[in-house]
Amino acid sequence: MRQYKKTCKIGLFSSAMMVLAALPLSACASSTNIGLNETHAASEMEQARGDKDTQITLTTGALEAKARAKIVQLEMLMEQARAQNIDVTREETTIWFANEFLKFANWDENNQAAVEYAFSQYRYWADESKERAAAVPDFQRKEVHNILDKSIAEMRQILSGEVQRRPVNKVDWQNITVADNKILSGGRPIFLYDYFSKSVGRPLTDKDVYNDHLGAIYHGGQRLYDVDHDRAINSFLMNEDGSWNEERLGYLTEIPDTNVGFLYFWNMGIPKWVEQREPEVRKGRSLFTGYDIDNPLVRDLWGKIIRKTGAMTKGKKVTQLGFVMANEPHWFSEKGHWTAPFQEMQEISSYTRAKFRLWLKNKYSANIGQLNKNWGTNFKSFDKVEIIVPISRETRGKPIWYDWSRFNMDRSIDWFSYIQGELHKVNPDAHTSIKIMPNMFTENARSHGIDYEALTELTTMIGSDAKATEGRLLRETEPQNWESKYSYFWEELSLSYDFMNSVSPEKIHFDSESHFLSASGFRKMDMTPEYVRNVYWLATLQGMDVNTGWFWARDPDGSFEDRLEGTLNFFDPALAGSFVGSVNQQPQVANAVTQIMYDMNSFSEEILALREQRRPIRLFYSETSAINKPYHMTEAFEAYESLFFEGFPVGFATQKIIEKQDNRNWDVIAIYKTQYVTDAEFVALQAYLNGGGTIIMDNMSSLSMNEYGVARTAKLNASKGKIIILNGINDLGAFKASLLKEAAQGRPDIILSEDNGTAHKGVTWRAVKQSDGSYLVNALNIGINAAKLSLKKRDGSLLNATDMMTGKKLGASFEIARNGILLLHVEQK
Repeated sequence: MRQYKKTCKIGLFSSAMMVLAALPLSACASSTNIGLNETHAASEMEQARGDKDTQITLTTGALEAKARAKIVQLEMLMEQARAQNIDVTREETTIWFANEFLKFANWDENNQAAVEYAFSQYRYWADESKERAAAVPDFQRKEVHNILDKSIAEMRQILSGEVQRRPVNKVDWQNITVADNKILSGGRPIFLYDYFSKSVGRPLTDKDVYNDHLGAIYHGGQRLYDVDHDRAINSFLMNEDGSWNEERLGYLTEIPDTNVGFLYFWNMGIPKWVEQREPEVRKGRSLFTGYDIDNPLVRDLWGKIIRKTGAMTKGKKVTQLGFVMANEPHWFSEKGHWTAPFQEMQEISSYTRAKFRLWLKNKYSANIGQLNKNWGTNFKSFDKVEIIVPISRETRGKPIWYDWSRFNMDRSIDWFSYIQGELHKVNPDAHTSIKIMPNMFTENARSHGIDYEALTELTTMIGSDAKATEGRLLRETEPQNWESKYSYFWEELSLSYDFMNSVSPEKIHFDSESHFLSASGFRKMDMTPEYVRNVYWLATLQGMDVNTGWFWARDPDGSFEDRLEGTLNFFDPALAGSFVGSVNQQPQVANAVTQIMYDMNSFSEEILALREQRRPIRLFYSETSAINKPYHMTEAFEAYESLFFEGFPVGFATQKIIEKQDNRNWDVIAIYKTQYVTDAEFVALQAYLNGGGTIIMDNMSSLSMNEYGVARTAKLNASKGKIIILNGINDLGAFKASLLKEAAQGRPDIILSEDNGTAHKGVTWRAVKQSDGSYLVNALNIGINAAKLSLKKRDGSLLNATDMMTGKKLGASFEIARNGILLLHVEQK
């Protein structure tokens, strides 16, 4: 175990005094200039956006001195603004981050061993750890200059009247209302923000960590290992004799009842006494669920713990955002998966085998002959059925693969239904969510036991753990498909969000570990603030109400949080590797997150109006095809992507959505490359047609088989509705054109045209007609280039647009930058 002493805990003097004194500005600052062009790592940092005209080349001490002079300059401009009753919340945050990161840079410079070790723990940068550690202090100082320069320029534009902006609608963290489908602060919609696992070891009342700049959501689950969960609800709360661990329960009761918050069911560990009584308890575990969910002792233990803690915390502000019932659950069970080296993750217990046999008996109506026919086996009874797990990928598309994969999903649904039910026995109004990784839906793998629709429908809030990347995953050596068309990877975020919001349109969406800034396989030291602003706006437009990003791990003195320093009982190298290249080392990124949240909260009503639009085209989604086909989600994204830039939110239809939701909420259901569906799914589609619905199918191969690959003789018939089958056409363009024509009446009656110099659209936009006849239009450029845009009505009438975020008149034609955001008020000329 390594331990690093926290050094250089200097206090921050007044900025004005620091500049006027003309003395060395930090006892920790070096007078040497770190040459940022000397290494590959430093060269990457040098490319960070900043003052392109002056190209900062000052010494370390002069970098800080000049930054503090700029802080004074900005403060003087802010005083002028206050005198004119102009809101300066945004500038207050910029100054806060500037001061923090100047302090962080000094700590990093004077604790090079700790910083170098952290870089060495990230495998993609380990070979450059020394150079990167040396470069990062001045990189941060230069980034501070960048945020101050931008803020000064904007403040001057505000004071001159060139730019007009709305005051920030600040979050009142102590007085939040969780309504049916929105969060309210002061009666207005609000979008909440914070960081997951924030500066472990700091009290929740520490205003250096919990504030408007970083967010102030109180949450349990700060510590991530079996013996150090502090405020998390975990398996160790109850002793073997049935008594309670009062010390651990105290971690829950001591949470101040002041701020909005949430609690975790942290499932990673299991007490030794359970392992001794149940030797199989670890069989079938997953990465963050450390036990067999089918084990009866585990279910009994967790039932008691949930009822106890649910009653204890009922009505507390820390549970306003509910209980996150699991962290990244998954139960992958196929050969060759990354979990293969972890034997316990690829085994199943005797309890799971018995449960599977019962599931099969019910599925096949106790007819063992039918199962044997399907599987090509000769089992004498259901009690004798055996299956090899991990299951071979070669069985995908065969009945044994389908049955196991479907059962694996059903057993996880059963587990989450059980623990939510236990909670609601004592706290019926408690909100729940599950932090599900969206790639469980968007990627092609289906042996993971996660039914995205069923679990989204089950919980009272939508839960997620979404990823977006401004660059290629570091493990990829070849260009990825999106790179030639888009400025960042948005597929996982957008596809999953639109699906979840189609399933549960009236639920609050809580992304409790957003990975827009860094992920295990992605870092970018020169991440652009424009990307940060764009991706947070996109996520919020597509439904995100609350997010806690990954992750804030700086203590107020600039040092790494306790887990990264070894001051607890362990030093966590995985988290040390997570620290480097993250928001903790990037002032522009940290500032951009809060600034975009301020902007969105200033326009929260408009964003809600845009995201609550009707979804006129629904893509039919079948989990049956996703289980059976090796590339079903790749094909599903093709259809989704083709519609994403047409001025309306894309929706999905499933059997349950058709059966449970008002079918008038859409104009047409599109069926694209969906060969496998159950009889129940087929019946739901026919019922939709019987009710007067419209379906467009790509060709006759869709719906052609049941879940076991048996050919379906029945065909959909139009009945009272309309069905269009594009026989023999495997042309996505023709498919899209047919859909747009059929849904013309449900789409906006204005047209946004785009020229970005490529053959692919890159601006996703939405339009809402206002009661006075004007339009609210949002345009987000996720394309690879800037784009020229033009607006007109479908009848050819000309329009005038005004940028609502700056007050500038744009007319009918204007440009949007790469990663640009435009929120427009549009009127007829």
